[in-house]
Amino acid sequence: QVQLVESGGGLVQAGGSLRLSCAASRSINIMSWYRQAPGKQREFVARITSSGSTNYANSVKGRFTISRDNAKNTVYLQMNSLKPDDTATYYCNALAPGVYWGQGTQVTVSS
Repeated sequence: QVQLVESGGGLVQAGGSLRLSCAASRSINIMSWYRQAPGKQREFVARITSSGSTNYANSVKGRFTISRDNAKNTVYLQMNSLKPDDTATYYCNALAPGVYWGQGTQVTVSS
């Protein structure tokens, strides 16, 4: 079993920044962020491996940065130049094996 605890969401104006954190209960190789806006399907945002390899959705490339602190079993998502379209509940995801999800943290970007 893996527990994931997210934090860092909130309300920000367009063009602002937020940093999300996800603390895992143990070391995980592949950790990702997904998001789900109201009425839409959950979508991939970014992924990072334990060695630091990263992948991003095209919609966030150049604005979001995923990183991790392996000593703390924590992954971060730095979100800059936020847009109203980034408004969603953001979920941390771990591949352990098995798939685990955090409870989600709300990000709201006002125009």
